[in-house]
Order: sequence, then structure tokens, then C-alpha cells
Amino acid sequence: MGVPWLKYLMTPRALAIGVLLRVARWIPDKLYLHAMYYLQLGKRLNLKTPQTYTEKLQWLKLYYHRPECTVMVDKYLAKQWVAERIGDEYIIPTLGVWEHAEDIDFDTLPDRFVLKCNHDTNSVVICKDKSSFDIQAARKKLSRCMKRDFYAETREWPYKNVPRRIIAETYMGGDDEDLKDYKFLCFDGTPKVMYVIGHQSGHKTLDYYDMDFRLLPIVCRGVEPSGGPHSMPDSFSEMKRIAATLSAGFPHVRVDLYSLNGQVYFGELTFFATSGYNDMCSMERDREFGEWLSLPPKCHGE
Repeated sequence: MGVPWLKYLMTPRALAIGVLLRVARWIPDKLYLHAMYYLQLGKRLNLKTPQTYTEKLQWLKLYYHRPECTVMVDKYLAKQWVAERIGDEYIIPTLGVWEHAEDIDFDTLPDRFVLKCNHDTNSVVICKDKSSFDIQAARKKLSRCMKRDFYAETREWPYKNVPRRIIAETYMGGDDEDLKDYKFLCFDGTPKVMYVIGHQSGHKTLDYYDMDFRLLPIVCRGVEPSGGPHSMPDSFSEMKRIAATLSAGFPHVRVDLYSLNGQVYFGELTFFATSGYNDMCSMERDREFGEWLSLPPKCHGE
């Protein structure tokens, strides 16, 4: 699974997480989630009567299995699912699809593009200048990511049956700035809160906002805030409408969107933000988000 072992030598907790990831596929789902929850958040997981946001997300992993969720998390197939609901103009163009990194035809790709796997997270490879792009390093990273069993690592059921592919997309960033990622947390089709992923001096930043774009005092473990409020995008109302449309009919969905020159673009959908281990450094916030999430009847579609 490509676990970088050196970083797990830093703390006993991190080492234990690394070991658990290595043996993940042999551990039953419920036992695995209990162990990972404790290691990630330092507290016991209550699955019998879950109250908090992080507990309820683990419950959904075990007991909410709707077949359409597999299409929705597939970064390739989700584009058609989303286009049918909000229109093709919100979809970032796909430039190519391959089943193996060795099959990628770089000659057919433009000077700028983005490569990613459709079944996991953090497999993105960005090319801003093909003349200096390291093709071998890209193939190596994507080959490693294609072997990753994201379902085994997280127990996020929607990823269990995603057919693995590599896709190339149009590069949407500007020359001098990174494209901000707006992530809307939606509950029963209602966007309640969102966070913005940005970059400063090469480091990722994260800031939470309410639906009036007011900065919230939420700090997450391991990610620094930007230090000041972002400017509200002109398309913010449209983004909220899209998030509501795409999340309708589901107890909880995170809808990721981009805004570039006033145009909104779809990023991805996920049912388990940070895999349900979002340490907001506040039990009150965990409970508040948990109150927004109404658990549905158990559903075990395969």
C-alpha cells in the first residue's frame, strides 16, 4: 500500500497506525474501525448509540451500503452522474483513461494536465510544463497508487467495487496561484458548513466557513488555517445550490467544487470526509456536526 515507514517511527501512535494499515485486509470491519478510531482520535468508538459526527461516519461505513454510492465516488464515472443532474458545463474535461500507468500516452496530452487514480485519494500528479515533466516519476507514483486497496485501509464501502483506472484531466489552475478547493459538508441535502483548502508558501491551509461565508473558529489537527478570511467567491450562491442538488437524498455527502473566473467546476463526492477521523480539536463541534447527521435505516446493498 506504499506506506512510508520512516514517518511512523516518530511516535508510538503513528507506528501503530502504520502496522494496522499493513494488516488491514485481514481484520474484520468492525474490529478494524474500533482500533483505527482509537488510534486516530484517542477515544473509544460507540457504534451502538453513536452521537458524534466521527462516530456516525464509522456507523455509515458499516451499515449504509447503497450501490449508487460506488458510482458517485468513482472520479471517472461520477462525472456523468453529476452532469445528468447539473449539466456538462460544470465538468472538468477528461483527456484520457487508462487501466495501467505504462499505457498512458503522454504524446496525446497537452502541455498542462492532471493525472489521478479514480479509486483513492492523494494520487494526483500535476503537469504544468510537459517539457520538464518527469514521466517516469509519474508512472511510478500512479502504479503504486493503482495497487492501493483504499477500501481495506478505510472501510469506506463505496470504494470496494470501484474498477481502478487512471484518468487525465484538463489543468484548471492559473499561472501563479493554486486553485482553491471548496468542500461543502451536506446533511440530508442541506449544506451546513464548508471548508476551503488553499496553499501558502507550499503548505496546505484549511479554513472553515458557515453558509454566509463567515469564518469559523475551527482548527483541525495537522493543518494550519490561512491566518485570515478568504474572499467570498462570486459564485458562492451557485456553489451552495449545486452542493444541495448533488447531496439530495443522502444522509451525508461532502461535495467538492472549484471556482475559476466565475465558473463553478465539480471536483468529487465523498461520503466520509477525512475518513471520519476529523479532529476538530473540539468535542462540542464533533457533537454539533453529529446532531446534523440523522442516521438512516441500515442498508446492505452489494
